[in-house]
Amino acid sequence: MIGVRRREREEWVDVTEKRVDLTKFAWLSIAAALATIALKTTAWLLTGSVGLLSDAAESVVNLVAAVVALIALRVAAKPADKNHHFGHSKAEYFSSAIEGVMIFVAAAVILVVGIQRLLNPQPLEQVGIGLAISVVAGIINGAVAIVLIRAGRQHNSITLRADGQHLMTDVVTSVGVVVGVGLVALTGWQILDPIVAIGVGINILWTGWKLVSESTAGLMDEALPKETNARIREILAEHTSEQIDFHALRTRVSGARAFMEMHMLVPGAWSVKQGHDAMEDLIDLIRAEFPDLHVTGHLEPIEDPRSYEDEHLDR
Repeated sequence: MIGVRRREREEWVDVTEKRVDLTKFAWLSIAAALATIALKTTAWLLTGSVGLLSDAAESVVNLVAAVVALIALRVAAKPADKNHHFGHSKAEYFSSAIEGVMIFVAAAVILVVGIQRLLNPQPLEQVGIGLAISVVAGIINGAVAIVLIRAGRQHNSITLRADGQHLMTDVVTSVGVVVGVGLVALTGWQILDPIVAIGVGINILWTGWKLVSESTAGLMDEALPKETNARIREILAEHTSEQIDFHALRTRVSGARAFMEMHMLVPGAWSVKQGHDAMEDLIDLIRAEFPDLHVTGHLEPIEDPRSYEDEHLDR
């Protein structure tokens, strides 16, 4: 059973409202995109390779995505207001959705260009210099991708994770393009260049699909991971007794924020303070294990049949 204790006046601060300024990572992504666009475009102009053109096109998508991410992170960092009582954290899902859609567009362009070149192969020029420039661009993207993915995981930001994963996909793309164009130079098989471009298009289509799927799940208030929900149920089970029971447990993720709701049934003879303290003690235990979880509890008398009308809400 949960112990009941006397509480002094305390000032509670919801740690989920303390958002770290993540816009510096978006600016880093913008700078990397500008640099790689310049490098990859130069490589394409030198060689005439549609494989390198497809690589450059993806970097243009990176730039627009980074700008969208910057805007989304600024909006998501705003605190709750009279029109948005739960904050603005869902803005991040719009960023990843837009990025996913843009990837679809870029992939379509790449596939069209690749098929056209497949039907009309053309020789490549200055392949060595072009590939060297592309490698430098890939190294820049790889370094920035690692930074963004780590920051996204640390701060639970879907925007940074999406941007980082996209950049890492770009690195894989660049490696494939370099290998493919290099083989064209070594073998003289010009058909390999458009085949590489088409492969790049298919690869980034898959990346776009994953981003759109993840953002859609977030906008639909997807529950916390199964492992987290299972652990929360364990904590509630540990404090269930003849006097205390729980139901209507629900969780959801909203950008970098996580929410949990539950109904706690206690004896109707308890005072409001006794029930409130028991609830707060339990919330303290849950927050000790999940400090970023915003927990809301509703007290109900355990003897009242009406208290069980909302059992169907339990997920």
